[in-house]
Amino acid sequence: QVQLVESGGGLVQAGASLRLSCAASGRTFSNYVMGWFRQAPGKEREFVAAISWNGVRIYYADSVKGRFTISRDNAKNTVYLQMNSLRPEDTAVYYCNARSALDESRIYWGQGTQVTVSS
Repeated sequence: QVQLVESGGGLVQAGASLRLSCAASGRTFSNYVMGWFRQAPGKEREFVAAISWNGVRIYYADSVKGRFTISRDNAKNTVYLQMNSLRPEDTAVYYCNARSALDESRIYWGQGTQVTVSS
């Protein structure tokens, strides 16, 4: 199984940048599709970005496309989310997600990191 720990959240002004990190356990980290989701108070969890095991396939939600960049470093078992031009509507708890490329029913979640963007 995989354990995920997010970090890098904080309180920033609109227009600022943050970089989130997700550190994962396990020697089979490279077998997992990694992603970021977020959830605002009273809202459903929504997809933000995902990256394939080799970094070739990358997907973004329309709401963050052009502003956020997802990347991964398999040697360090770490996934990143670079967030630029932050907006108040980006305020949410951001969760790291891992899905096995070998068994798609195996899904893991981190505990989340808070991102707050003031206007």
